[in-house]
Amino acid sequence: MKRLCVYCGSSSGGQPDYAQVARQLARAMVSRNIDLVYGGASVGIMGEIANAVLEEGGDVIGVIPKGLFVKEVAHTGITELREVDSMHERKALMADLSDGFIALPGGFGTIEEILEIITWSQLGMHRKPCGLLNVCNYYDKLIGFLDHAVSEQFIKTTHRSSILIDERVDILLEKFEAYKAPETARWIDRKST
Repeated sequence: MKRLCVYCGSSSGGQPDYAQVARQLARAMVSRNIDLVYGGASVGIMGEIANAVLEEGGDVIGVIPKGLFVKEVAHTGITELREVDSMHERKALMADLSDGFIALPGGFGTIEEILEIITWSQLGMHRKPCGLLNVCNYYDKLIGFLDHAVSEQFIKTTHRSSILIDERVDILLEKFEAYKAPETARWIDRKST
């Protein structure tokens, strides 16, 4: 695994633990020679993880749409900042650049991005690990909803179990390293659909 995409908030959230765990994830990634792909902002949890990766000597690739360049306060001090035309192009490029996907705490955008990339996995559009870093039980209610969707037969157990979840950085990264994609969906080439 060379690069991890980390979805997270452009806000710092309500607990200092969110930023602390973002920095802890950054240190763990760099110690494993894993570079960061993220949304390109210099603020909030996004800024925390990008700055921490840089401080530890890792590389950071940010991907930001033109319309959010100023609004999200683009991080101009990272290794590489790619500006794209749309959110769709942003998500596709982040997916192409990354070998796995982790969600830290964040809002609508973070939740939408991790659920979309999990859906792409379910559809066989990629075979990369996807996970939630459940800092301070942030994702407990989402996890409960996913389990409810399984019990109501909207999500298959195989697909639900492919979402890697832990509150500990090192354990989640170990799960990513050991990940084997389920053989339930056929591969779909996203670029040809």
